[in-house]
Amino acid sequence: MVIKEECGICGRVFPISYLRRCQRCGGLFCKDCMVPDVSTGDPTKMLCLNCARKIVSPHRFRGKYNALTSYLRYRAAFTDTVKLSFPKIDGIIGDNLPLSAYRNENWWSNSPSSAHAKAWLNAGWETREVNLQKGYVVFQKLKRKNVQAGGLKRKRFKENIKKPFTPAPYHPSRIRKPSKTKISKLYARLKNLERKRASVTSRHGFKPKPAHEKRLFKPEEKPG
Repeated sequence: MVIKEECGICGRVFPISYLRRCQRCGGLFCKDCMVPDVSTGDPTKMLCLNCARKIVSPHRFRGKYNALTSYLRYRAAFTDTVKLSFPKIDGIIGDNLPLSAYRNENWWSNSPSSAHAKAWLNAGWETREVNLQKGYVVFQKLKRKNVQAGGLKRKRFKENIKKPFTPAPYHPSRIRKPSKTKISKLYARLKNLERKRASVTSRHGFKPKPAHEKRLFKPEEKPG
């Protein structure tokens, strides 16, 4: 009888002779989901894709299960229930789940004290079904709270619309008259201009002609 096992990343079932063990995490993976050691380049030491991803781009300032939170938030726009296999979750978070997730159902409890449970609780989901034998978990979207309060707010908004519309009072702009100081300054300026014109006529003894009375003479027609 041929013993078969499931790949830890792609989830396909192969004979155990086809699978290889990762040198870092110790899990069984198929040949397609394994690469040589990235740090040393030794082809004899094989690593799974998740471990190789850790070495190439380590998530120093990022939580382990943040990718699961973003994935569930994305799926919330399309469905209310999501069924994920354990290898699928490994691929989403880019890491392997702990052994307690495969052996103990309490690990999948919706307790906000645990860091991994916050990943789906913060996204608005909760675990509804866990099957350790088949290796999958079913998430269900949480119902919105305070639905009645939201309905009351909508009713109040509709009641406000039914009330008659009262426009704001219109205040016409007043025409402001110039102040007395501005008027006095204007009169003083006009008087100064008249004085300047009078002084020019008294000096030369004749009144200058305006522009329309001036005439341009040719050299032959100049007055003698």
